[in-house]
Amino acid sequence: MLDLKAFGSVEGTMFIAMNHFKVRPEKEAEFKNRWLEREVLLNTAAGFLMIQFMRGNVFPDYVAYASQTVWTSREAYEAWRKSELFHAAHKGVGQREALTLEKRVFSSYEVLRTIIGQEQAA
Repeated sequence: MLDLKAFGSVEGTMFIAMNHFKVRPEKEAEFKNRWLEREVLLNTAAGFLMIQFMRGNVFPDYVAYASQTVWTSREAYEAWRKSELFHAAHKGVGQREALTLEKRVFSSYEVLRTIIGQEQAA
C-alpha cells in the first residue's frame, strides 16, 4: 500500500511528469517488455518519489500507454533531467525500430491538492 504521508507534505509541492505513447499493436509486447525489464536508474535521484507505467485503451491502430513520475518538486525533476544519471538511463532511446506510431507526448503538472483515502489516513 502506498503511504503518501511518507512523501512529506502532499499539499501543493509535488510535480508530475507524464509521457503518453501510441504503441503499434504488433509491437506492444516488445514495448511493454522494454519498460518492464529495463533497469530503473531514477530511483536514486534526489526528489524522486515514484514511477508508474500504465496500459490504457486499445484502439484499432494503437494501444495507449503512459508513464508517470512523481517528484517532490519541479526543481528536483529539472535537476534529474540535467544529470548524468538521466543521460545514462536514456542512452540509445530512439535508435531502435519504432514501436510507436508517433513521438511520445510529454506533459507535466504541479500538484495543487492531494486527498488521501481513508485507508491511507488510518
